[in-house]
Amino acid sequence: MLEADNLECVRGERRLFASLGFKLEAGELLYLQGKNGAGKTSLLRMLIGLLPPEAGEIRWKGQTIKSDDFRADLCYLGHLNAIKEELTPLENLLAAARLADDELSEDDALDALEQVGLAGREDLACKYLSQGQKRRVALARLVKEKRPLWVLDEPFVALDTAAVDWLAGIISGHLQRGGMAVMTTHQLVTIPAGTVRELRLG
Repeated sequence: MLEADNLECVRGERRLFASLGFKLEAGELLYLQGKNGAGKTSLLRMLIGLLPPEAGEIRWKGQTIKSDDFRADLCYLGHLNAIKEELTPLENLLAAARLADDELSEDDALDALEQVGLAGREDLACKYLSQGQKRRVALARLVKEKRPLWVLDEPFVALDTAAVDWLAGIISGHLQRGGMAVMTTHQLVTIPAGTVRELRLG
């Protein structure tokens, strides 16, 4: 269970939100909504431990998110792709797995890239890919991802309709397996499985 209790966020002289709380159980997705500047990304950064709240507490399985267990259970994808432009999609995916201490074979990586529509481009440097293709490289990590908590910042940005449907299916499968997800998005996408909840900031 992921719990946020009485959270407050202040950036500069501005209070973005206060007295914010929620609980997320297995099989649930939380949509964070709100205008630009409402604090969506700040809240995500709090949930993954990169930004301390002004007040309140975040717990994972009843323990503080400062624990090693939390980091081992977390998969975070930010709104930036976090890929190396000079590396190929295959090299990026294998490097990301090594950094996360995940086991990922080359065959599994190639399968993930095929699923995101990058078959035939797996050995092309990412600097030659379109923005949508670069986003797919980043999202390919989710194909084999087994961590129970996914935190996703605008995952549908730069994706075409087919890719949006594919990603919705990947998230749906994660929820069906008992996973949890917190996600910001400016476009509500139908997730065909799990329990979907909404939290609006601002």
